[in-house]
Amino acid sequence: MSTLLYSLGRWSYRHGVRVLLAWIIILAAAGGGAALFSQGTDNSFSIPGTESQEGLQQLSRTFPQVSGTSAQIIVVAAPGDRVDEAPYTGDIATAIDELEAVDGVLAVTDPFDQTVAGLVSDDGDAAIIRLQFDGQSGDVSPEAKASLTDVSTSLGAELPEGSQVALGGDLFGTSIPGVTITEAVGLIIALLVLIVTFRSFVVAGLPLLTAVIGVGLSMALIFVATAFASISSTTPLLALMLGLAVGIDYALFIAARHQDQVRDGVDPEESAARATGTAGSAVVFAGVTVLIALIGLSFAGIPFLTTMGIAASVAVAIAVLVAVTLTPAMLGLVKGRIVGRPRRRKKGTDAARHAPKRINPWVRVVSKHPIAATVSVVAVLGVLAIPASSLALALPNAGMLPESNQARQNYDLAAEYFGPGVNGPLVMTGTIVTSNDPVTLMNDIAGEIEDLPGVERIALATPNETADTGIVQIVPSTAPDDPATADLVRELRAQHDRLLDEYGIDLKVTGYTAVAIDISDRLSDALVPFAIFVVGLSFILLMIVFRSIAVPLTAALGYLLSVAAAFGVVAAVFEWGWFADLLHVTRVGPVISFMPIVLMGVLFGLAMDYQVFLVTRMREDYVHARARGAAADDARATAIEAVRTGFSATARVVTAAALIMFAVFAAFVPEGDSSIKPIALGLAVGIAVDAFLVRMTLIPALMTLLGAKAWWIPRWLDRLLPSFDVEGEAVERELALRDWPAPGSTAVIAADGAGLEVRDVDVFAGLTASVEPGGAIVLTSPDVRASRAALLAVAGRVSTTSGLLRVAGHLLPGRAAWVRGHVAIALLDDTTDPLAELRGVLAGSPGLVALQGLDALAHGALRDQAAATLRDAAAEGTWTLAVSAADPHAARGLLDDAGWRDVQTVRVETHSSRSAELPEVNA
Repeated sequence: MSTLLYSLGRWSYRHGVRVLLAWIIILAAAGGGAALFSQGTDNSFSIPGTESQEGLQQLSRTFPQVSGTSAQIIVVAAPGDRVDEAPYTGDIATAIDELEAVDGVLAVTDPFDQTVAGLVSDDGDAAIIRLQFDGQSGDVSPEAKASLTDVSTSLGAELPEGSQVALGGDLFGTSIPGVTITEAVGLIIALLVLIVTFRSFVVAGLPLLTAVIGVGLSMALIFVATAFASISSTTPLLALMLGLAVGIDYALFIAARHQDQVRDGVDPEESAARATGTAGSAVVFAGVTVLIALIGLSFAGIPFLTTMGIAASVAVAIAVLVAVTLTPAMLGLVKGRIVGRPRRRKKGTDAARHAPKRINPWVRVVSKHPIAATVSVVAVLGVLAIPASSLALALPNAGMLPESNQARQNYDLAAEYFGPGVNGPLVMTGTIVTSNDPVTLMNDIAGEIEDLPGVERIALATPNETADTGIVQIVPSTAPDDPATADLVRELRAQHDRLLDEYGIDLKVTGYTAVAIDISDRLSDALVPFAIFVVGLSFILLMIVFRSIAVPLTAALGYLLSVAAAFGVVAAVFEWGWFADLLHVTRVGPVISFMPIVLMGVLFGLAMDYQVFLVTRMREDYVHARARGAAADDARATAIEAVRTGFSATARVVTAAALIMFAVFAAFVPEGDSSIKPIALGLAVGIAVDAFLVRMTLIPALMTLLGAKAWWIPRWLDRLLPSFDVEGEAVERELALRDWPAPGSTAVIAADGAGLEVRDVDVFAGLTASVEPGGAIVLTSPDVRASRAALLAVAGRVSTTSGLLRVAGHLLPGRAAWVRGHVAIALLDDTTDPLAELRGVLAGSPGLVALQGLDALAHGALRDQAAATLRDAAAEGTWTLAVSAADPHAARGLLDDAGWRDVQTVRVETHSSRSAELPEVNA
C-alpha cells in the first residue's frame, strides 16, 4: 500500500493541474446529476419486522383512513370565549370544507361531530381538527402542505382577536436539517488553526479546499441516490459534518509531514511522494477504520440507519481519495511556498541539528508522574460519564422543534388543553372477520384497554367499512417520548394473549409513536453487540499495526472512557438541562434514538486516527533505539524515552487535527437541527476528551508504566497476524535502499541473503545473486520445495521474510503487486503440455519470465522444440529467465543449446535441521 501511495503521490505532484481539473469535472458532473435526479430527503422512519410496522402495513390495506400520516389544526378561543360557540363553529366549518378539498387528504374529522369524542377540551377552550393523508409524510406534496398552511392562516385571520390557531401533527413533526451561517464558524476556526500550524496562509487553505471538494462531491452523490433509495433528512448533514472534519484532518496529516520534510532539506517532489506514502498510509488505515465502523451501523437492522451509515462512509471514502490524490497535486502547485514562515532556530545551526530532540513539556510531566496522570484522567472521565445512566432515547417529534415553529406551538397547545398523550396516540388493530357484531366487539375491547394504567382515554373504537378490521385509538396520559408511554406500549402487547383468548382477535399495537418506540428499543438492543464489534475490531486492528497486546488493550479501554464521557455530557445537557439555554436546546428531554450508535461508530474511527499517529511514532523511535544498540537491560528507559520523543514529534499535528475536528463538530451545536445537535455535541466532546485526555495523557502515562512490556506480543500470535504497513515502512525501506545493489545498477534480479521462513522453518535462506538483462539464473536445491519457493519469491508470488530482493528495479516485498503484474510465470511440471505452456508464456512482450521445471523439457522428443522456442524468444528481444529445476545440469544444457548467454546456477539452501517439516509453498 505505502509504495503504491508513494508512486501515486509523485504522479499527482507532477500533474497537479490534471488532478485538480479531474476532481472539479467529477464534482460538476455529480452536481448536475443531483440537480436532475434528486427526489429530496424523507423524514419518515420505518423498521421492518416489528409489530408496529406490520400493523401499519395491515392498516394500509384494510383501513387506509387511519394508516397514513396525519396533521391537525388546534384552535384556542380568546379569553372568555368558547370554541363550541359562534363565530368559532362557523369559521371552523368553513375551514373543514376547504381542507377536504386539499389534494391527498383522505378524511377531515370535525371536532363537533357527535360521533367523535375528545377533540373539544372539557372546558370548551380549544378544539382540534384532525386530517388524515394517504401515505407517509414523504408522500405529501409541498403544494398540499402549502394549502394547509393557507387554510390555517385564513382561519386565524377570521377568528376573534386573542384566539390562537396552530398547524402541526405528524406531517410537520420533524424539520429538514439545513446549514446555517453558524457552521461557517467551524471552518473559520479550522483555518486559524491551520495558519498557526503551517505558518503559511497559502498552505493553510489547502486542507480546506480539498475538504470542501470532497464534501461537495459526497453531498451531490447522496442527493443523486435519493432517486433510487429513501434517505433521511439527517443523512446529508451527518455526511457534511463528518466529511468536513476528516477531510481537513487527512489533508493536514499529509501536508504537515510534507512541510516538515521540505524544511529538513528534502526535494519538494520527493517529499510529496514520501508524505503520501507514509502519512497517506496512516490516512488510508484511519479511513478504513471509520468506514468499517459506519458500515457496522447495519448491526441494528434498521434500513434508514444502514443507509445513513453507507452515505457517511461514502463521504469518508471520498475524503481519503481526495487526500491521497488532490493534496499532493495541490502541493505540486504551491511548490516551494509550502515552507511557510520558518521557525526560530538557536544560533549555531550545526549544533542545533545534532542537539537532542526537544521533549514536549506536557509529556515530560505525564511521564514523570504516570500514576497521578492515569488516576486523574480516569477520575475526570468517570465523573463526566455519571449522567449517561439517565440518557433517554426517542425519535424526533414536534416537541423538539424551536418554540418559534408553528408545529411546536401546536404540540404545546395540544398538550396544555388535551393532555400530553394527545400528541402521540396509539392504535391497536386486528382482523375481525369472524365477529357477528363488530361494533360491540370493538367497544368491549376498548373498555378492557381503558382500564389499563397509563391510558388517558379511548379516542376511537370502530370497525372499518367492510367490517373485517377494527381499530382502537388510545390516548396515553404521557407524552410520546416519555418512558412511561413506552411502558404502556409494552403493557398493551402483554395483553395480547389474554385478549386473543377472550375475544379471538390477534391485536397489534401500532401508530407513529409505537414505531418510534420500536426503533428506539431496537437501537438500544443493538448497542452492546455494536460496542463488542467496535472494541473487538479496534483491538485486532491495533494488534496488527503495533504488534502488541498492551497497546490495543489500553487503546480500547481509552475509547470506552471517551464514549462514556461523551454520553454523559450529552445527557447532562439534554436530560438535566445544564447549559441548555447557552446551547439553544429547545426542549430538555430524550435525544434522537440513533445518537449513541452513530457517535460510537464515528468516534471509534477518529480515536484510532490519533492512536495511530501518536503511538506509531513511539514504536518507531523505540525500534530504532534498540536497533542502534540500546542496552537490553535498560529496555524500560529506552521505551519511556521513545514515548517522550514519539509524542513530541506528533503532538503538534494531532493537536491541530483535534482542534479542527472539535471546531467543525461544535459549530453544528448552537443553531443545529434538533436531530443533529446531540450527535454534534457528543462528537465534539468525544473528540476533545479522546484526543487531549485519553490519547495525549492517559496513553503516554500507561505506556510509561508498562515500559518495554508495552511492545510484548507472543511469537505465535505475531506470526499469525498479517502485516499492515500503516506508517509507510516499505517506503522508508525503499528510500534507504535506493542505491542497492549499486548506484545505476541494471540488474534484473538482485538478491542478498534473501530467505523465507514459515512456522519457524526456513523454506529457503541466504539467496544471493545478480542477473543482468538477457541473462538466466537456474535455482536448484536438494529439496525441490526450496528452489520452487525461491522462484515464486522472485516472481513476486510469495513474500520473503529476510534479506534483500529486487526484481526489475522494484524492491520486494513492498513492490510485489507490480512484480506480479509484470513477471510471467509458467509451472511446467504442473501441466500436461509443458511445451505449450512454455510457448504461451514466451508469446508476450520481452521481459522477465519465471519457469518452474524447465528440466522436464530437456529430455526426449520435446528437447529440440523447447530449445527452438527459447532460441526464437532470445532472437526477438531481451528476455531474462529465472528457472527452478530439480536437475540443474539438464536445464542449463537446454539453455546452452538455445544459445542463451550468461547462465548462472545458484544453489538454494534451507538452513534448517527440520527439512522433513519443510512446508509446500504455492503461488
